[in-house]
Amino acid sequence: MLTQEKTIGDYVAEDFRTAEVFKKYNIDFCCKGGRTIEEACEKKNVDVESIYKDLEEIQNRNSSSDIDFNSWPLDLLADYIEKTHHRYVEEKSLLLVPYLEKLCKVHGARHPELFEIHKLFLESAQELAAHMKKEELILFPFIKKMVAAERSNETLQSPRFGTVENPVESMKHEHAVEGERFEKISELSNGYQFPDDACGTYQVTYKMLEEFERDLHKHIHLENNILFPKAILLEKSLS
Repeated sequence: MLTQEKTIGDYVAEDFRTAEVFKKYNIDFCCKGGRTIEEACEKKNVDVESIYKDLEEIQNRNSSSDIDFNSWPLDLLADYIEKTHHRYVEEKSLLLVPYLEKLCKVHGARHPELFEIHKLFLESAQELAAHMKKEELILFPFIKKMVAAERSNETLQSPRFGTVENPVESMKHEHAVEGERFEKISELSNGYQFPDDACGTYQVTYKMLEEFERDLHKHIHLENNILFPKAILLEKSLS
């Protein structure tokens, strides 16, 4: 259902197909998914009715084959994020860093923006590695403990970090930093459009960067718009 009270994150959590509408209008549905459509449109100077029309068209299509993550138990969703998106970041970072180093050496004189792209991606890879470890060692295990406590109707011990909202807010802040970093990478690469003199490695690297950003957006969406708010609600129901 379309309603002015729902956030952008709510729409995408209920039907991931709607993400393509927000991408079309360059509206952030993951890091800034807590805004309403009206708030985002005012910021971007976009016609609200155009977005609602596109959303209605998307939602009137035959049901999608996309997975309904919104219905998943939180422990299963946390496992999925770790085994799918965390592993993706680790594997692709190992490939992209040397590719970008090579591009800087071979093409940097003609395309100096490559040095800044390399610097930004290296920072992102390092920060994401630390970020994911905090989720895997601290936040996700506590979410799984909450799910287990609910199922067994047992008392949950308070964590050392006080409440799940504390690490959640920290993770959301770090998500926002990565979102902004990739906005800069996208701008510097002209939306991942490689130049006319780009070699095969150049083209592959830009395609990989674009895919990395898409995966990161879905990764952050699953956490910010589904896992984190539900974990907060679960903790409140247990206390």
